[in-house]
Amino acid sequence: MKIFLIGMMGSGKSFWAKKLAKKWKLGGYDLDFLIESNEEKSIAEIFEEDGEAYFRKVESKLLYWFAEKKAFFLATGGGTPCFNNNIEWMNKQGITIWINEPIEILVKRLLPEKEHRPLIKHLSDQELHIFLSKKLAERTAYYQQAKYTLNAGSITDTGFHQILQENG
Repeated sequence: MKIFLIGMMGSGKSFWAKKLAKKWKLGGYDLDFLIESNEEKSIAEIFEEDGEAYFRKVESKLLYWFAEKKAFFLATGGGTPCFNNNIEWMNKQGITIWINEPIEILVKRLLPEKEHRPLIKHLSDQELHIFLSKKLAERTAYYQQAKYTLNAGSITDTGFHQILQENG
């Protein structure tokens, strides 16, 4: 079972990958963490020093490494599905789940983390809301290609359990 968690930054992909991996006794990975380990610098440093195009190339390369693995939960970056046909690739490889949290929840979660996130680092609180709304509008076409979507009320152990049971 190969599970790819997609969604906006702050939607809980890393949290759920870790929690579900433990519960289902599978590997749990965070793509951004793997990128930082591989590049030996933070995502923010990669964006600043090498640019987004370079970051997206590295991101896809590490994503495709998961073709070799048999079973896992992978928290992707918020933009991962939107570049290099990654959403199509993930759908062919396994199960994609869009964690679709409302903008208000994302803003609340991201405010304390702004400094560590290159795309929102310099935004005011109001600008963050506008930015996330625009990003979600840009990315929805990709996110909607996920095999499953969990919306606010169904982003629970039970919601994930139902999907995994169907595919298990």
